[in-house]
Amino acid sequence: MVAFGKKLKDRQIQEWQGYYINYKLMKKRVRQYAQQIQLGTQDRRHVLKDFSRMLDNQIEKIVLFLLEQQGILASRISKLGEQHDALLQEPEIHKMSELREAYREVGQDLLKLLFFVEMNAIGLRKILKKFDKRFGYRFTDYYVKTRANHPYSQLQQVFKHVGIGAVVGALSRNLHELQNRQGSYLSIYDQPTLPLQDPVIDSIKAAVDRLTNSTNFLNFLGQHALIMQEELPTPTEEHVDDERYHFMSLILNLANTFLYMVNTYIIVPTADDYSMSLGAAPTVCGIVIGAMAVAQVFSSVYFSAWSNRSYFRPLVFSSITLFLGNILYALAYDARSLWILLIGRVFCGLGSARAVNRRYISDCVPLKIRMQASAAFVSASALGMACGPALAGILQTDFKIYKLTFNQNTLPGWVMGVAWLIYLIWLWITFKEPSHEPVENENHVNNHQPNDEVNNALEQGLKQPLLITSDDKGDEEADQDYDDSEEASEESRLPATSIRSAYRLLTPSVKVQLLIYFMLKYVMEILLSESSVITTYYFNWSTSRVALFLACLGLTVLPVNIVVGSYISNMFEDRQILLVSEIMVCIGVLLSFHLIIPYSVPQYICSGLLLFVSAEVLEGVNLSLLSRVMSSRLSRGTYNGGLLSTEAGTIARVIADATITLAGYLGESNLLNVTLLPSLFISIASILATCYTYNSLY
Repeated sequence: MVAFGKKLKDRQIQEWQGYYINYKLMKKRVRQYAQQIQLGTQDRRHVLKDFSRMLDNQIEKIVLFLLEQQGILASRISKLGEQHDALLQEPEIHKMSELREAYREVGQDLLKLLFFVEMNAIGLRKILKKFDKRFGYRFTDYYVKTRANHPYSQLQQVFKHVGIGAVVGALSRNLHELQNRQGSYLSIYDQPTLPLQDPVIDSIKAAVDRLTNSTNFLNFLGQHALIMQEELPTPTEEHVDDERYHFMSLILNLANTFLYMVNTYIIVPTADDYSMSLGAAPTVCGIVIGAMAVAQVFSSVYFSAWSNRSYFRPLVFSSITLFLGNILYALAYDARSLWILLIGRVFCGLGSARAVNRRYISDCVPLKIRMQASAAFVSASALGMACGPALAGILQTDFKIYKLTFNQNTLPGWVMGVAWLIYLIWLWITFKEPSHEPVENENHVNNHQPNDEVNNALEQGLKQPLLITSDDKGDEEADQDYDDSEEASEESRLPATSIRSAYRLLTPSVKVQLLIYFMLKYVMEILLSESSVITTYYFNWSTSRVALFLACLGLTVLPVNIVVGSYISNMFEDRQILLVSEIMVCIGVLLSFHLIIPYSVPQYICSGLLLFVSAEVLEGVNLSLLSRVMSSRLSRGTYNGGLLSTEAGTIARVIADATITLAGYLGESNLLNVTLLPSLFISIASILATCYTYNSLY
């Protein structure tokens, strides 16, 4: 990794050198301002005014050049259009081929322009971060709000990029017509869902999508997975991604994610019955369910480290461990041993390869489809969460083969054991291990690289917009400002090497969001894990009814994310949704208490549904924010952001399951209220922490 200033200098398009943001000058000016204020030779108001004027000049220079280049591209497309019209009258195959290549050349030049905007966007965002951090002032908020909402705003013109959209539309339409001359009279407007099979258009569309940085369902789900990536990947890295990518291997990782979530929740409806059949109290189900989470705390770390060297071997180990764990879980019934049951669940937790699944998507899936893969990861998890209890509800039978019992308690273990065995065979036959060779550092690339290398670089789109939206208000804490300083040592930009060093990279707002993640996982685990005990005690529900209730809760995950990702997040700021969701979770907990009136089924279902749905909304928004504000040093390595969030959630589940078992000693009649009290305290604490942290920031 190199400092942004050097990266900007090395990757500039030489003929456009004078039109880039003067990042070095602005960084120097920020240092001068700091010295002047410290010496008392300059006041803050003058500094803000002078720096605003300097930014305005820099942005105006960029925007005017952008408009000039758009005009040149439009003129070229217009001239090509005249040639296209002439060819329609007298079609000639070789001339059509030449015309198509001419349109593609325009597309490559448009990619250059998009890359130009990208570099300037990141430079602007970083200098604003640097200014805010140096002076402790929310200048970014002031500058963006005053400039973006003005009718003559340069920022607004770039953010809406109407000209770029028009150029993309013209290129797409003409290339589509040249590609489909065999008797077709349909245009792209008649077939909007039909993709244009042209790599140039695909690259442009990917770049424009990232330029807009719009919040939609796909992006929302992708960030839900917390699969982090570098702010500005190099062309070499993207080329390596394409070489390492193998579609069937990605499917196998998603299948592993799905099966593991099924394995986690398939025992929840019957865990209390299984515990009682072995002579234990029904509330021991907390330990039975939580044993898997305890082991996952440790397995997440060694799987994350193992994935630095291999993906295939960890997945094989995971499959074998889960196969053995499920077989032990099933055999515990005939052995009449609670210890074998717990050991089986520990083995299942030791086979948790979710860190490998995340890492494979982050490291081996090309950038252009990484968001789709991340969304598929979340969808597979949600589907597994719903299918687990549903499958438990179906396995309502009782028979023996020799001395082995097959009933509602043991069948989840037998079924999942067979599933993991089949998966292991599939994995062994079809998985392709990607190469783990070190990539040559981009510093060794010649600054004057040829045009084809530049064009490859241009396919890297914008992760951050030129206009810093309200969703990015926490960004100034994200990268640890020394990360983009040219004076920073190379060591200061390396990935974290331990949990302690990773923790030191967390800013106050990130710590609060990890607390929120802990809270919502704790609350959800209490609701799900004690559901069979609570519903049996109060309503005398059968296993099938409990399974149906849990399956219905699981099925709400994707619809809720669709609504939030496609609509709500476009109407409100993420931090507003975050706070409201926390309050709704707290209300759901309060409504779940059994106080004076008799506890009823409608009260339990409505409060549980409110709590679960609110927690799901909260999880999606929280992880979306977390993926943007976490340090870039946590985007790779063993101790990455995904591992930290996984550990926070897993520890919450362990404590919640232990709370259920300990509360069981007070009697089943007190179980509900006793387990809800910590949930209430933690949810209130997270609300207060959120209000305090963001009020102090804003």
